[in-house]
Amino acid sequence: MALYLFLCLLSLFVHFVLIVPFINFLYKMRFQRAHQSTKDAFDVPTPIFDRFHAHKTGTPVGGGILIVLVTTILFLLTLLVLNLLDIRIISNYPEVVAEVKILLFTFISFSFLGIYDDLTKIFLWEKKLFFGMRMRTKLVFEIILALIISWWLFSDLKISIIHVPFFGVYNLSYVYVIFSTFVIVAFANAVNITDGLDGLATGVLMIALMCFWAIARSIIDVPSSVFIALWIGGLIAFLYFNIYPSRIFLGDAGALSFGSTFAVVGLILGKAFALPIIGGIFFLEILSSFLQLMAKKFFHKKLFSVSPIHLWFQLHGWEEPKIVMRFWIFAILFAIFGLMIAFMK
Repeated sequence: MALYLFLCLLSLFVHFVLIVPFINFLYKMRFQRAHQSTKDAFDVPTPIFDRFHAHKTGTPVGGGILIVLVTTILFLLTLLVLNLLDIRIISNYPEVVAEVKILLFTFISFSFLGIYDDLTKIFLWEKKLFFGMRMRTKLVFEIILALIISWWLFSDLKISIIHVPFFGVYNLSYVYVIFSTFVIVAFANAVNITDGLDGLATGVLMIALMCFWAIARSIIDVPSSVFIALWIGGLIAFLYFNIYPSRIFLGDAGALSFGSTFAVVGLILGKAFALPIIGGIFFLEILSSFLQLMAKKFFHKKLFSVSPIHLWFQLHGWEEPKIVMRFWIFAILFAIFGLMIAFMK
């Protein structure tokens, strides 16, 4: 356990040293929140969001890029050092390389998709190019990437079962590929939707990852334990600059990458059932947006005055830091309950 704590602190230190120069770099590259009418994850205009967050125009976007880059490098270096020291890298799966491949492919590929989405928003490429990153287009790419990852989970790691506490284990066979694709895409967008207030998505994700870190340690899965330790270290450093008033945002480059990877970590650890509980805040955020969309589409009226749910609280007078702090508290409660479920037989 001491090794993982050291890696977490090492990652925190490296990210902390690099993040201020990286913020300055983003300013120089004009990689900043554009002054434009924003849209939520379902391509619906959000004038209420604009009203509360117009003052954040110009804040650098792309903090997720740094975390993905540094965490990936530190992860590979750590595995290399362990191998050079002839320390056995224990995994729950026969192919350690396959597990590492899946983790990094998810982390990096969804980040690239998010970077392109950020660029279309910041530089308004969709007005200049025939091909713009609309929600439907983005969703198609998300599904393609998730299908590739899901197939690797099924074929390389031989994962095809889900464990439901009190009811038993169910073998989904090839249906698992469809199931895991849905889970990955859902959480990619859930974290993206949650990333609407300063420090909200990052703090909730950090809390949820603590649970998966405990699970990974309990089943002695070294690749996942190392990866989560380094990831958490990066999130802690980033959160220091992301809390209200934020000096840097994750951007879609971070939100899509982190949401999809969070789901994949849960699937690799065999905790698909506990995943929406441990990530309960993310589940509630995307559920509120989905229900709002369905109500508008089929009943032609709003279910909520505004969605997602964190914006509803803001509309009803809650200050941004209060919403974030209280959501963190509920994230801790969800995490404790989800961890309990995860360890049940």
